[in-house]
Amino acid sequence: MWAQDILSCIGDAIISTDISGRITYLNPAAEKITGWSVQEALGLPMADVMKIIDVATPRIPAEAAIDQDAVAGLAASRILIRRDGIETEVEDSVAPIHDQGGRAIGAVIVFRPLTEARATALRMSRLAQYDFLTGLPNRMLLGDRLTQALALAARYGRRLALLFVDLDRFKDVNDSAGHALGDQVLQSVAERLLACVRSADTVSRQGGDEFVILLSEIDHWENLMPVAKKILAAIALPYDLTPHVFHITASIGVSIFPQDGGDGETLIQSADAAMYWAKQNGRNNIHLFDGRLKT
Repeated sequence: MWAQDILSCIGDAIISTDISGRITYLNPAAEKITGWSVQEALGLPMADVMKIIDVATPRIPAEAAIDQDAVAGLAASRILIRRDGIETEVEDSVAPIHDQGGRAIGAVIVFRPLTEARATALRMSRLAQYDFLTGLPNRMLLGDRLTQALALAARYGRRLALLFVDLDRFKDVNDSAGHALGDQVLQSVAERLLACVRSADTVSRQGGDEFVILLSEIDHWENLMPVAKKILAAIALPYDLTPHVFHITASIGVSIFPQDGGDGETLIQSADAAMYWAKQNGRNNIHLFDGRLKT
């Protein structure tokens, strides 16, 4: 009761969930922002109460903390949709809840509405780091994440992989249907790529019809090719934009740290060279970089 009294006085919104992601508590601030009373929300899935719009991080907030068993600062300037449909920009963080034995048994999410000045600053920051069309990280943000991932991989002796994805003959889509429909196809490709990887990985758009995917940890070599093949299959599914239906394939080049490069620029160049080899040798396939390819 003492703890609940304290949480009730806090201005930030607080929601807790059990290990399955179902609501166990809302404080008054969370009730106000979400439009749900604690009595109505108890036992409901988090996604029903805290509805978030965020292209770059589509996962339910609690999942990140539970899966990674760590405090996570989530993407800034996320849109929360209240129960009555009103949209509010919020910033949030999430942390796991542990039992006395140290086992994760749930998660707690803390969030607050953004002030107008803070929201404007975050929007400007987002414009500098994210692709305006797809909402994916751009070259600059990929570079930052790649630098961090390389430092961790070198410290702990891990591998990581870069996949350079280039759509085959995408120019034909723009030429036949126009750039507006071409942009819709690119947005669909972005969504499919995000669905193929883990939340810890990064999907970025380099520009045009080129995408780079950072697989931050490759625990086993045999896990890499299934991911690349899954991406090829996902991209090859029809794009139904009535009255047009488009069929697109992709060429993928792969580079691995540390054998194909010790820094981000070299790894991207190696993956790019492997992608061109895949494109020149039939398209709709995957090629791993080797030293005989020119970067």
